[in-house]
Parts: sequence; structure tokens; C-alpha cells
Amino acid sequence: MKRYDDIQELKYLKLLSSKFRNISETTTEIINLQAILNLPKGTEHFLTDIHGEYPAFNHVLKNGSGTIKEKINDIFQDTLNNFEKKELASTIYYPQEKVEYILKNKKNPDKWLKDIIYRMLEVCSLTASKYTSSKVRKAMPKDFEYILQELIYERKELPNRKEYVENIIDTIISLGRGKEFIKAIADLIQRLMIDKLHIIGDIYDRGSSPHLIMETLIRHHNTDIQWGNHDMLWIGASLGNLACIANVIRICARYSNTDILEEAYGINLLPLATFAIDTYGSDSCKSFTPKGEKSSQLMAQIHKAITIIQFKIEGEMSKRNPQFELEKRQLLDKIDYDLGTVELDGKSYILNDSNFPTIDKNNPYLLTKEETEVMEKLKKYFINSEKLQRHIEFFFTNGSVYLKYNSNLLYHGCMPLTESGEFKKISIFGEELKGKEYLDKIEEIVRKAHLYRDRKDKQEGYNDFLWYLWCGKNSPLFGKDAMKTFERYFIDDKITHIENKNPYYKLYNDESVCRKILSEFGLNPNISHIINGHVPVKTLKGEKPVKAKGKLFLIDGGFSKAYQKETGIAGYTLISNSYGLKIVEHEPFESLEKAVFEGRDIISSTRIVEDSSVNRIRVKDTDIGKELQTQINDLRKLLKAYELGVIPQEIKKIKKN
Repeated sequence: MKRYDDIQELKYLKLLSSKFRNISETTTEIINLQAILNLPKGTEHFLTDIHGEYPAFNHVLKNGSGTIKEKINDIFQDTLNNFEKKELASTIYYPQEKVEYILKNKKNPDKWLKDIIYRMLEVCSLTASKYTSSKVRKAMPKDFEYILQELIYERKELPNRKEYVENIIDTIISLGRGKEFIKAIADLIQRLMIDKLHIIGDIYDRGSSPHLIMETLIRHHNTDIQWGNHDMLWIGASLGNLACIANVIRICARYSNTDILEEAYGINLLPLATFAIDTYGSDSCKSFTPKGEKSSQLMAQIHKAITIIQFKIEGEMSKRNPQFELEKRQLLDKIDYDLGTVELDGKSYILNDSNFPTIDKNNPYLLTKEETEVMEKLKKYFINSEKLQRHIEFFFTNGSVYLKYNSNLLYHGCMPLTESGEFKKISIFGEELKGKEYLDKIEEIVRKAHLYRDRKDKQEGYNDFLWYLWCGKNSPLFGKDAMKTFERYFIDDKITHIENKNPYYKLYNDESVCRKILSEFGLNPNISHIINGHVPVKTLKGEKPVKAKGKLFLIDGGFSKAYQKETGIAGYTLISNSYGLKIVEHEPFESLEKAVFEGRDIISSTRIVEDSSVNRIRVKDTDIGKELQTQINDLRKLLKAYELGVIPQEIKKIKKN
């Protein structure tokens, strides 16, 4: 054996040789990886601030943010009319519902099944063309894997092959498996259409179905989440943080969405409802009338009861964490209970509601015995909700404060800055940090809160910090100087409701500031971008999602119905593919029924913001491409070691007959 100077590298190459045993296997793998590097990059979709709006979110996933409809138009152009194109699109989006509808209403469903299968295979073949056959095969539903391989890669122009394909499809339909096969093709198209899904925070609150969104994300083949402040509220609640629990219930009550808690997560609100009726039974609770169609007097009573409990808990949490600098935001001790007024910044304001039967004016933050019992029960319910714990676990396995991916920097809220555009120094657990170090420390604390959830000796400080991330002035997930919850409920003067944003939200229009942020995270500011959510883009006022000459994309377009009056639209999708970057602007989603029965789709308009069509982006230009190139370099070293005889080859033995 020849001498090899680098002992550590030799050890690694010997390990690698157990997988690639000889020159033949090593060269084959190099050829395969080199071929992958030259394929077009996979398509990434970026969505943010979904806020429980499952139907719209689900439709955007199913229609690929409008890209499936684009492919149908590209493929069929004038060979299909508009009705046929809509029908094809709705079948790809909702295959099971569409086929069931057709089977009930079409006189000759077999012909329709055959036509739609042929058309879907055309779309599937084009969608699959940018990926290796191995990757496509792994994405195929197992029941139809062999058949799909045959049909997608079949060269129908060759003699006798057309009859072969037709025979396969006829057999599928005659065996009554047409519906299942159509679903298999649709699932494959949808999966290949979005190679990577990024959720830039705030899955929870306001909308009625965040649990369904979480189930969809858990099933998705390739997704990540950047934590938003609303997500952090639910993370804290799942770990037993009483302030987070109170906020979660208050927001659900405010939007008449307590079904999320009771039916989706099995959290029993009866103790709270009983307490609310007993305590506020004769109170109109006018300021606590919930939003939405399911508003009721009981819900208003629950809403007020949990809000007062929340203020008390937050007051105590602020006292034991002076480093949060939130004690000034606790206002129960600033109330004159005899006059029904509250003092803010030296000025007295009349309260629109002064009925506080559970508040001791000498000790306003003290929970009553009944309130304590209610919160202890609720804490137990949150901690023991199996589904909630499973969903929150996904935030830790697939989530983070920020993410660097393919030269993009993803985070939900902001990067805390000073007025002059410098990174703000922030004291956190005895350290003074700024920029990337501050965000890294936040992630460490959040993960420790999760890790030490059963350790009372270590839990409290980390656990309390989860609430701070919801509403603290230096929280990058929140990005404002104060959360004016008390003022919004109890003071009519809207001047008191104003929450001042971090200077970041002025400075993110400045290209030099964005370049500084990108450099702070080790990204090349010449080619990189910041992708951001949290603050809705007010398109009705002329605001644009593209900031700082294309260095930053703010893509909260109003998935949440609560914001659509401000945004004028119903959400954005940022799409990154081999041709560049484009922003898709969505109109409101009507309903599943209209999508299936009438072929109604979300109307989406697309704007290209970065064009790479001349020099398409390849896999070699991505993070995965860099990893593959490293593997190729290692394999070349192994190949050389084989050629020099430094590592002996394992030659396959030929079996004798």
C-alpha cells in the first residue's frame, strides 16, 4: 500500500469506501451527482402570516400559487378551451371531490376519466422534467409507482407505444381504479410543483383552523418555519406559561374561535366558562363583544374574564423579570377604581368599563382563589393535549428564529436597529448582544425552555422569556415598543392605541441597511435577499412588497381576513425557481365547493422581481449543490486512492452457474 500523508482523511476515505467499494461504483456516483448539479434548481415557495386561514392556504398549496394553471396554458394553449382548462386545473387541485362529482353527473364518465388522465399526464411529465427520475420515483404514490413511471417517461411517438399506453389507461378505468389513479397523478404534480416550502411565521391566531395547517405542514415533504410572535405564544402555552395561555385563550375568544381549543386540541374551557358566568353574569361586557358570526354573551364574558386574568399574570411576570422592562406596561395599579380612570404618561383617561369584581385595588395583580384554580386546570389541559404537543414539537424539529437558505435570509419580524441603522445592543440573561448573536441567543433560550420543560429549577426564566418574545420591545418577533392590549379594550381615545415600530421598519427601505444585515449573517449582499413577514403590506395605499431596490421582500399580503381591508388583497407568495424570483398576489379564496363544481380558482397576478431566465439557476448554484460538490470532491479523492492502491478495491464476485 502506498503512503498517504493525511491520516484523518485516509480514515474518512476508508469509511467512504464501504459505500462505494471500487472504481466502477465511485465513478458511477460521480457521474450521477455531476448530472444533478446541472439540473434546474427546485422551486421554492415562501408564505407568511397565514393566521389560521386553512382553506386559502390549502388552495394556494394545491394550485402551486397559480403555477399549475400557467403550465396548463403553456401545454395546451389553443387545443383546450377555457372550460376544459378550468376543469383540468380543478381536477389537479381537488381530484377526489372532482371525480366523485363527475361520476354522479356525467352520462359517459369513462370517456371523461380517460381524457382527463391523458391531460394530467402531460402536466405531470412537464413538471417532472426538471428532476431526476430517481427523485420523481421517490415522490410517487407506492400503489401506482410502476405504472406512473411507464406513463410519464413513455415515448408515445414511437411505433406501437401509443397502443401500449392506451391499454394501460383503459385497464385502470375498467378495474374501477380511475379515481385513485387520478388522485395519484394529482398528488405527484402538487408535490413536484413545490420542492421546498418556507413558512415565515404566524401560523396561529385569528383564523379558525391553524391545527389543519399544522397537519398539512407535518405531512409536507419538505418545509421549514421561522417562528412568529403568535407562534411563540402557542409554544409558550404548550409549555405551561400562564401568560401565554391567557393570551391564547383571549385571542381565540376575541375572534370567536374557541373551537380550536375545545374541539381541535381537547382543551376544556368549562371551568373558565363557569367562572365567567358566575363573575360577569350581570355584566354587558360591551368592550369584549367578540368578532365574527359566532359572537355570544357567554363568549363576551369568557373574553373579559380571561383578559383580566391575563393582565394580573403579566403584572406578576413583569415584577419577577425586571430585565424585560415591562413593568411600566402593567396598568392595573395605575387605575383609580373609585373614579373609573387610568393614568398614562401623566394624563388621566376615563375607562369605558370600570366593573372589576375580581381586582383588589390594594393588590391588583393578585389572582383570586377561583382564578388560580381555573388557570391551574387550563395549564394542565394545555400541557396534556397530545395533538398540541405534537404540533409544537414540529416547530422545534422544523423551525427556527431565522434561516439562511440559498442566499436568502428568512425571519418573521425584524432585526432590532437603532435610529441610525446600527444593530441595537440588548441585554439578555446577563449578556449584551446585537445582530446575529442576539437572534442566536434567543433561539438557544427558546430551545432550553423546551428542553427543560420538566425541570422547575431551570424552567422559569427561560419559560417567562417566551412571553417576552410575544410582546417585549426588543423582541425581533414583535418589533414594536409596546403592545397596547389594555388601551384597546378600556380607552376609547385611539391615540393611546398607537404602537411604535422599531426603526427597522423605516430603514428596511435603505439598501445599505439591508446589505449590512445580510453581511452580518455571512451572506453575499450582492446576490442575497431578506424575506420578511409580520407587517401587512398596505397595497391600497400604494405600498409595495419589494424594498431597498430588491434586497428585501415583505410578503405579508393579508392571508388573514382581519387584514384584507388594509391590504386590499388576500396574500402573497414569493416564488424562487430556476428562472429567478417572482411575487404572486392573490385575491380572496371563495370556497372549496366553487373550486370543485364551477372550476373557480384564486385570481393571482404575477410580477417578476428578478429575472435569471438567460442564465438559469442550476442545482450547483444552491446550498444543496454545494453539498453535492463537496461529495463529488470526496469521491474524486477516493477514486485517486483506489487508482494509487492506497485503498484496496472490493471487486464484485461473479456467481457461477
